[in-house]
Amino acid sequence: MINDWSIQSRGDRCAQTGTPFAEGEFFYTVLYDEKNGFRREDLCEAAWEERRTVEPLPFSFWRTKYEPPPPAAPEPIGKQTAEDLLRRLIAENEPNREGVRYILAVMLERKRQLKEVEAKRAEDGSLARVYEHSKTGEVFVIRDPELRLDQIAEVQLQIADLLK
Repeated sequence: MINDWSIQSRGDRCAQTGTPFAEGEFFYTVLYDEKNGFRREDLCEAAWEERRTVEPLPFSFWRTKYEPPPPAAPEPIGKQTAEDLLRRLIAENEPNREGVRYILAVMLERKRQLKEVEAKRAEDGSLARVYEHSKTGEVFVIRDPELRLDQIAEVQLQIADLLK
């Protein structure tokens, strides 16, 4: 069964060669499904060509253009944002909040803060959605609870209560 996964930031250098990425350079993000969770590697194109068919094969991969991380923004004061709430709920990893995590990820996708790079079924039949943060390159793997339409309103109310 796929569990929500800790967030791993985009690397600034190739995991295999150690060569720093240049602004605008294309690289590959590769996720491996291991016993204790997902492992992320960012590989330059040359390293990807060497490893793409080597066992173990990746759970997921995609090609991205490297953008250096933006300077740290000052901490805003005020209400908790949807992104803050999603990060907190991922860290807590409570099974009864699965629908809330999923709807928050969809909300952030609509705001273009997250972009879905892949959706994949695990061996147990659960659906995992892989999102990449548009600014930081962090990867979020969120289990899709495949909510019915009549369940969404209740989850939205839970989110509204949590964001107060």
